[in-house]
Amino acid sequence: MGKPRPPQKKKTSKPRAKSVLGPGGSVSTQKMSQTPSELLDQATILLQTGRVDEALGNAQQALELTAGSGNAQLPSLNLLGEINVELGEIDTARQYFLQAVQLDLDGSISESEGGGAEKFMWLAQLSDAGGSDSVQWFEKGVASLRQSLQALEGKTGTLEVTEITEKKAKLANALCAVSEIYMTDLSWEEDAEARCEALITEAITVTPEAPEVLQTLASIRISQLRTEDAQAALKKSVGLWKDLAPEDAKVPDFPVRISLARLLMEVTLELEALEVLERLILEDDQSVEAWYLGGWCLYLLAEKQEAPKSIQDDEAESPRHASLVASREWLKQSLKLYDLLQYEDDRLRDHALELVQGMNQEIGEDMDDSDEEGEEWDGELDIESDEEDQEMADS
Repeated sequence: MGKPRPPQKKKTSKPRAKSVLGPGGSVSTQKMSQTPSELLDQATILLQTGRVDEALGNAQQALELTAGSGNAQLPSLNLLGEINVELGEIDTARQYFLQAVQLDLDGSISESEGGGAEKFMWLAQLSDAGGSDSVQWFEKGVASLRQSLQALEGKTGTLEVTEITEKKAKLANALCAVSEIYMTDLSWEEDAEARCEALITEAITVTPEAPEVLQTLASIRISQLRTEDAQAALKKSVGLWKDLAPEDAKVPDFPVRISLARLLMEVTLELEALEVLERLILEDDQSVEAWYLGGWCLYLLAEKQEAPKSIQDDEAESPRHASLVASREWLKQSLKLYDLLQYEDDRLRDHALELVQGMNQEIGEDMDDSDEEGEEWDGELDIESDEEDQEMADS
């Protein structure tokens, strides 16, 4: 497995003073008369709408206005950290988050005042050293979240319940991130497996029906060679969202589902993986990795003499042949997008080319290849074209 991806941070605007954006969304020029809260509110909106450089100016001015005010600088420091991450200025972002830590060493200051666990989570993700250093920052964030949840225990108000749910999700994601580090960077430590087990047990206790947590559980079970347990966890993970609309908040993010497809293939659940990938393609048909994984998945099915029912319309065609034809189409699409988007993963490209060349030797060259030479690719590929061609020939 690759290096673990820490919990994804969703940018959300904290309650602050009303934004003072001018007509048409432009920023007011009378910044000197604005409060730090107003400037930060503007900066948050600008960051969320992609106007990062403008957001930077507002946040820097807010920081200047709160100079010498101690904890009052926390919201500015945290936002400046996020803005610099967006700008790719990682070292600068890290320095802002470290300054925030100095003002809130244990994350006990409330989030509404700029405190809490977020700065620790960011520092874990931005760590140059990774490994133990990342774990230490995650653990600080975890401790802060546990403390916050303990303070909210027994609260039943709508806002409190929402806050509890959000904090539990962050806690579970952080626990999973640490467990993945122990499966990779720190796998050599004697107690790595025991730590993973304790972390995932707590994560499942906190959020028993979180798809991402179940995927982490599956990764751990795979590393333990407990394939059936991994399959069960992945099937449960998919079942939590597969019937939901794409825009539903409970549907995992695109990269999470890409990882899910890889895990499903790793435990020989290719048909389930293909369903996930087909849905991803419908949401984003420009994903090189989704097309590549779909092609590889179909190739694995061909190796098992199997094919999805959707491509077995021709009774005279063996399941293996049907899967190989479909696999080649998916892989060809991934390679076209690879060139078009200047994708940077040589191993993916090389593997896709190797598979396509092998299939050409077995089932013959694709007749469409010669027709496509010299033609501009339009970004679309009809993976049902072989079936339509057969229907026309039959008629």
